[in-house]
Amino acid sequence: MTMQHQGAFAPFSTAMPCALDAFIASHTFDRPTVVLDTSRVRAQYHRLKAGLGRAHIHYAVKANPEPKIIAALVAEGSGFDAASRGEIELCLAQGAHPSLISFGNTVKRASDIAYAHSVGVRLFAADSAAELQKIADHAPHAQVYIRLLVDVSEADWPLSRKFGCDGPMALELLTFARALGLEPVGLSFHVGSQTRRAEMWAAPLEAISKTWHAAQAQGHTLSLLNIGGGFPAFYGEAIEAPTAYAANVMAQIDRLFETPPRVMAEPGRGLVAESGVIVAEVLLVSKKSAQDTARWVYLDIGRFSGLAETEGEAIRYQLETAKDGGALGPCILAGPSCDSADVMYEKRPVMLPLNLVAGDRVLIRNTGAYTTTYSSVGFNGFPPLSVKALDRAGLIAGRAVEVGRIE
Repeated sequence: MTMQHQGAFAPFSTAMPCALDAFIASHTFDRPTVVLDTSRVRAQYHRLKAGLGRAHIHYAVKANPEPKIIAALVAEGSGFDAASRGEIELCLAQGAHPSLISFGNTVKRASDIAYAHSVGVRLFAADSAAELQKIADHAPHAQVYIRLLVDVSEADWPLSRKFGCDGPMALELLTFARALGLEPVGLSFHVGSQTRRAEMWAAPLEAISKTWHAAQAQGHTLSLLNIGGGFPAFYGEAIEAPTAYAANVMAQIDRLFETPPRVMAEPGRGLVAESGVIVAEVLLVSKKSAQDTARWVYLDIGRFSGLAETEGEAIRYQLETAKDGGALGPCILAGPSCDSADVMYEKRPVMLPLNLVAGDRVLIRNTGAYTTTYSSVGFNGFPPLSVKALDRAGLIAGRAVEVGRIE
């Protein structure tokens, strides 16, 4: 692998026999394809669950809405965090019970709120009075939790101010929700995506606990703390093992809250990222001048076809080729489209084999999260990212079985 792992936790790609690799090695691909292994999702679910203990997992569907992933998590007893009517419909179609679905987007269409309520969803997020009014109008007597802003984040990808409100406003919204006939049950927040160490949760949890205790002092009976996502995946920098990480977060919660609340966790990336490998192809290796120290390597996948999270070079995907092990040199990595923004890594060039040429296969590891969902429908005429899923039955039988493909 071109970018080497560092740290105590070995990711799936090195820690266990890889059915994904066996499948990829025995198949050809005529377009960029992400190959997913749902057995890895199940394994990671149990690793997180072991650390989270009494907390209940609600998978963040937006990370990867592959139906076979949803079905696998339904079978494990997972709940789901849905951001839209479409995600609610997906979860229900795969057998999820509506009581285990929360409508976690704080910006919802009124008709979608009404739909969710009509099918049995009873838990909704809000961060404004106007959103609470919509919920009261279209999902009367529903349970609601108020999302708080996180001002200090050490995550690799801190979230913006688009979602959440400050503490004083949250207290006002809890009172307003009760006046509307809703049931305000708790608070939520998000530490930021790819929060690599559990101690990075300390400041956000401290701030949330102050608002929680202030709400209780005002007479609000809160029972639910939604800690959102932020659970990391391996992208080349050291991360803690998922069970220890989750247990550390829960220990911090237990220290800060006198009466431990019911905890909901919404892992997305940390649950599914390491279940997927993208199979890509080198289209061109070139230089812009004879003096260039770095080559340009163009792949048949880029920021518009699944690798949007390379924005700002925030997520550093691990690359692997059949020519690894020989001499390496720096490369600027770019996608195939005619858009100058379609460059993944330039500020920090990647090291790739010096003998890499057009037609060589490149594996992009740990790409099970936020790749298919960020893929365009056909920018520049390039097709969206293809999906192949391996199911548990096929792996138990001793061979990888192609069980699905989304065109």
